[in-house]
Amino acid sequence: MKQFLSIFIFVLLTSASLFAQKNFQIKTVAFYNLENLFDTINDPTKNDEASPMMEIKENRSAIYQKKLNNMAKVLSEIGTKEAKNSPVILGVSEIENRKVLEDLTQTSYLKDKNYEIIHYDSPDLRGIDVALLYQPNYFRPIHHEPFELKLWNENGTRIYTRDQLLVSGYLDDELIHIIVNHWPSRRGGEEKSRSKREKAAYLITQIIEKIKLSDPNPKIIIMGDLNDDPTNSSLKTVLKTKAIKANVQEGDIYNPTEDMFRRGQNTLVYRDNINLFDQIMFTSPLLTTKKDYSTYKMYKVNVFNPRYLTTQTGKYKGYPYRSFSRSTFIGGYSDHYPIYMYLIKEN
Repeated sequence: MKQFLSIFIFVLLTSASLFAQKNFQIKTVAFYNLENLFDTINDPTKNDEASPMMEIKENRSAIYQKKLNNMAKVLSEIGTKEAKNSPVILGVSEIENRKVLEDLTQTSYLKDKNYEIIHYDSPDLRGIDVALLYQPNYFRPIHHEPFELKLWNENGTRIYTRDQLLVSGYLDDELIHIIVNHWPSRRGGEEKSRSKREKAAYLITQIIEKIKLSDPNPKIIIMGDLNDDPTNSSLKTVLKTKAIKANVQEGDIYNPTEDMFRRGQNTLVYRDNINLFDQIMFTSPLLTTKKDYSTYKMYKVNVFNPRYLTTQTGKYKGYPYRSFSRSTFIGGYSDHYPIYMYLIKEN
């Protein structure tokens, strides 16, 4: 035991020494499911009436503002412990439209960050979309486009779901590509709905091949609410993700959340079962096994779950402290925790 403690202390001191001796840039990249961030206006082209916000009968505008402030507070704090800044790149899901993001970025928590928005309306029947926010002082987009996930049910009827969003740009002077996802849900059961998420994973492989036409060994960050855990077939069989750094070869996708999930970490709880549906993974050029930080590399991936984001009492003690229960606003944040990654580079 003493020998183990000695080794542990040595590793900590060595790591601390590395960062004390060298000057590093640290940037946070994050993803957050904003749990039904809908505005208060009925859109006749969407089924937004089914959203909790539209089902609220009184004080809807005040509740909308409270929801915005709650989301903004969380976003403003992610990654600040080490990066001293909120995420410079931030993927979001379960948002209704561009307007809710404009309102979000103008809250007192985020206004000074000058976030800009990349958003496309998806064909999802409820009107929920994915989007990317970024701080233009650090990230400069050069290309973005949505990719439609085309699905059909057993009788040949089209299933309309969220697009996948690709954004390519320069983080400082380094080209990176971000794919933001919100895969089909497990409605009807995990097994019955599995093929939908496998098709979502296959679409990512197609997006990656398109990226490689102009960037042969790309730095790609894949993030989102996947409605699958890191060990499910969509990740392990279709995307062929790797959980062990030593096994990652050029062109592979490293998924650090797989080890996190095996150790009991989660981003949501459903019927007392934990899941880690919200994930960040990336291609091999963002991984270092030689402590080479001459270009941006992954330093850490974490779940952001401070105490205030967790229900403290009652039937759902230990669950993420959500905003809505049925059609009632209960004052919380989201039914998911955010996931985030530190990228570091030596100056």
